[in-house]
Amino acid sequence: MFLLLVTTILLIILLLWLKHLNRDYELTSLTRKIKTVDGAPLEKSVAVTCGFWGNSYDLISMNLEQMFDYSRIFAKKYGRSYIQYFISCPVYNIIDPVNAELVFNDNRLLAKGIVYTFLHPFLKTGLLTSTDKKWHNRRRLLTPAFHFNILTQFIEIFKRESLKFIDNLNEKLTDTTTDAEISLSELIPRFTLNNICETALGVSLDDHLEGDDYRHHITEVEESLMKRIQNPLMVYDVLYYTFGDGKSYLKSMDKLHKFSSGIIEKRRKQMEKEMQDQDNKETAESNDNIYRKQRYAMLDTMLRAEKDGLIDHAGICEEVDTFMFEGFDTTSMNLIFTLMNLALHPEMQQRCFEEIQQHVPTDLNDLAMTELSNLKYLDCFIKETQRLYPSVPIIIRECTTDLAMENNLLLPKGTQVNIHIFDIHRNPLYYDEPEVFRPERFMPPEVEKRHPFAFIPFSAGQRNCIGQKFAMLEIKTLLVYVLKNFKLESVTLPNSFQFSAGILIRTR
Repeated sequence: MFLLLVTTILLIILLLWLKHLNRDYELTSLTRKIKTVDGAPLEKSVAVTCGFWGNSYDLISMNLEQMFDYSRIFAKKYGRSYIQYFISCPVYNIIDPVNAELVFNDNRLLAKGIVYTFLHPFLKTGLLTSTDKKWHNRRRLLTPAFHFNILTQFIEIFKRESLKFIDNLNEKLTDTTTDAEISLSELIPRFTLNNICETALGVSLDDHLEGDDYRHHITEVEESLMKRIQNPLMVYDVLYYTFGDGKSYLKSMDKLHKFSSGIIEKRRKQMEKEMQDQDNKETAESNDNIYRKQRYAMLDTMLRAEKDGLIDHAGICEEVDTFMFEGFDTTSMNLIFTLMNLALHPEMQQRCFEEIQQHVPTDLNDLAMTELSNLKYLDCFIKETQRLYPSVPIIIRECTTDLAMENNLLLPKGTQVNIHIFDIHRNPLYYDEPEVFRPERFMPPEVEKRHPFAFIPFSAGQRNCIGQKFAMLEIKTLLVYVLKNFKLESVTLPNSFQFSAGILIRTR
């Protein structure tokens, strides 16, 4: 009897203790709860997903297509931002521009989310993954290399690569020994990688197979990352590299590092030779050209900064890997979707063509920044493609301390803040018929009526994409060449493919 009484008392104490803990902790997810600053019911401010184990095991049996649809289901179900709980961290999912603006403009939310730490073996702590003083210093160092006036000097390279792309396309179309079907997923990435290497890095690729191999390993790294995200136990390095896909990830990463290291070494040797030529003063003109090239190329900027002690070799490797990773496939996907939309909408394609005919010289050798900046409708067309198919569908920030937000949410340290760009861009509160392709949305009168953070294909705030002007210039240049030479017709409808989860937007 006494034992039963003691057991009952202890059980009551345990239940009361658990009830007390449950106010502040999501016990089954081993993490603190997101609460409101004023103590009001959380559901008044944000939707909360259900599940005894939180959401920790939601993804474990899904394929990549189901993983992509997973977030879309919650966005459509709740119609507003929502909270999930995974092992060791609460997750605040944002699908509207108002709350996205609060995050982007909050200097306390500059740190990238835990998923980005999975990329540290590959990218280390370059501009994408670094924080605090290191990020500020690197951003300050690299920003001049992407100044608008400097980018205009890259147009000649974009034009040359665009012409090469057209020649390759014509060659494949006239080759009777092959099928008429051409894979843009093969040609476009070659174009974008060549541009990055020749402009920002100052090195020409000797063989397109190098680029094909690079993209293959990038895809493997991304797939390994998604497998890791699926299983909550793989968050821990010791489990991932022992029982998970870690060995395959490291193997692909090693191949990527060798590729980028080869580019750095090649440019370093070229630069030394150019400096030697400059010292020899062969001609005043060549000296001036060499100086400008060293001054403007991103890699040259870092190599010169290395001599001044502003960055070391490891830092250069970080930033080259980061820029190639961020700028190569993102622009490729944007171009592929834009070409698809041109084919799907012949009347809009014709309007783009007529605009090009009006503003662009017949001889494309004379194409310059002025002509590209006059292509207003083409600009709207590209932006509408970026709205529906943002290259990076989600970005993640992490709370490094407890944060009281302006929207009355109290986010505990470690909270992952997911900004769903894909869902923000298709939010019906900000876009009428959001699934419909309509470039006129980006005419000035329409833009002025819309929330400024309703369109964020290159992120926003301090950590926005450093290469966004570079990308837009590259995209426009190729589209001018394509539309000057071809009329596009569709063989694929948007409802015939599925999106798949990844760092970048993908289709199957």
